[in-house]
Amino acid sequence: MSQVLVAEQLFDGEQLHRDVALQVDGEGRISSVGGPAPEGAQRLRGLLAPGLVDVQVNGGGGALFNNEPTVESLVRMSRAHARYGTTGFMPTLITDEIEVMQRAADAVSAALREGVPGVLGVHFEGPHLSAPKKGTHEERFIRPLTDGELAIYARDDLGIKMVTLAPENVVPEDIRKLVDLGVRVCLGHSNADGATAAAALEAGATGFTHLYNAMSPLHSREPGMVGTALISDDAWCGLIADGHHVSPEAMILALKAKPRGKVMLVTDAMSLVGSEETSFPLFDRTVVRQGDRLTSTTGELAGSHLDMISAVRNIRDWCGVELIEALRMASLYPSQFLGFAGGKIAAGVRADLILLNGDQRVTKTWIAGQEVFSAQ
Repeated sequence: MSQVLVAEQLFDGEQLHRDVALQVDGEGRISSVGGPAPEGAQRLRGLLAPGLVDVQVNGGGGALFNNEPTVESLVRMSRAHARYGTTGFMPTLITDEIEVMQRAADAVSAALREGVPGVLGVHFEGPHLSAPKKGTHEERFIRPLTDGELAIYARDDLGIKMVTLAPENVVPEDIRKLVDLGVRVCLGHSNADGATAAAALEAGATGFTHLYNAMSPLHSREPGMVGTALISDDAWCGLIADGHHVSPEAMILALKAKPRGKVMLVTDAMSLVGSEETSFPLFDRTVVRQGDRLTSTTGELAGSHLDMISAVRNIRDWCGVELIEALRMASLYPSQFLGFAGGKIAAGVRADLILLNGDQRVTKTWIAGQEVFSAQ
């Protein structure tokens, strides 16, 4: 059934408008923007904006994808993050056994067939990583690329496919092979020097996973992963703007160094987002939340307790980014990285929308024209 929404303010991904009528067709796509509002149209107070897109979501709503790689977990993750404006996300599986990777792939495939709201594909963060930069990943599961993993990456029923790897442990020829399979390759959890990272980009890698974190730093005589990421104009970089992973000054540096559109906000969210729980098991450890910081019992940061709209507010407040640019960093730019037609409100685009109040809190979320969250 078609519907008409009339927005007090509307951000279409590029510009702000006032008192705009939005027609959504029965297929969940925007059929028109503008024109007179028919009688009986739903009037919305606040700012209507494109839904937010998160390329790195480990869990939510009490479900961690590694612990429960099922469709039910993806449903819980979708519902939890929709409360905070996420309308598209990449379920992320960190380094694990190949059997768990296979189960995760099967769950994503089933979720896409069943139309679980917001699921775009799958992000395998590992297992082809660097042990010295493993972070909270389990070292015993870190391994080279084999035919077993390639068989998973080659599947054509997984939607958008993304793999984070350490370029010192995967040769450029294998990166080209992944790209030929339709995989978006990101570099991360790596101790590589700049030349090795640059060779991986030349082979087809297009992004850096959680810039600054778990990667070789910039030095005066060696750019490392961080320096290579900052000087590579064509590569996208994810930022975890939670105040724990990256300082405001480091985020400002990235925004100054990178071309507009190449820095995107990510959450790296764990299961506690959208949950009242304060801890969860991760392999043979426990991760504990203290405020909005997650720490493993082995001492390292273990993902985040961040949601996307909080990341938008944080980078606005801490780095002086205008709200509409912060929204682009959370919607348009990650959509462009993924090759997904999101981050815009325009005719022909899927109606993935959020409504924000004056405090930039989410009051409503729509995915494919269906209201999936309302604060009222």
